Amino acid sequence: RRVAWGLPISAACPICSNFDDTRDHLLLTCDYSLVIWREVFSRCQQPIGAFTNWSELLSWIRAATSRRLSLLRKIATQAVIYHIWKQRNNMVHNQQLIPPAAVFIIIDKEIRNIISARRRRKGFDSLMVIWLS
Repeated sequence: RRVAWGLPISAACPICSNFDDTRDHLLLTCDYSLVIWREVFSRCQQPIGAFTNWSELLSWIRAATSRRLSLLRKIATQAVIYHIWKQRNNMVHNQQLIPPAAVFIIIDKEIRNIISARRRRKGFDSLMVIWLS
């Protein structure tokens, strides 16, 4: 879309440069994103197949076997999307990229903090156990 607006920027993904910079590629199928998602899946149950589009991601969130798992998937998804987009912007504006394993460490800490801050709220009491298992 930015290219259509006449902005002088590349249409390629700023992280991998192999595909167009689309929402689905950047957030779901870019090799960089896949490393982060693999870590999330190890804690929030692996989907049947890899996500190729946004609706598959939303279906995975909705298909959780419990309300707590669904809540955890929503929190994790929000954190992953935010941090991948932040790294995309870091590449665009500063030409610097933090390795995906380091980004996951940041995401992990953020999710732990979110759960800890809300541990007395309904639905949050056992999320840490799920996240850490």
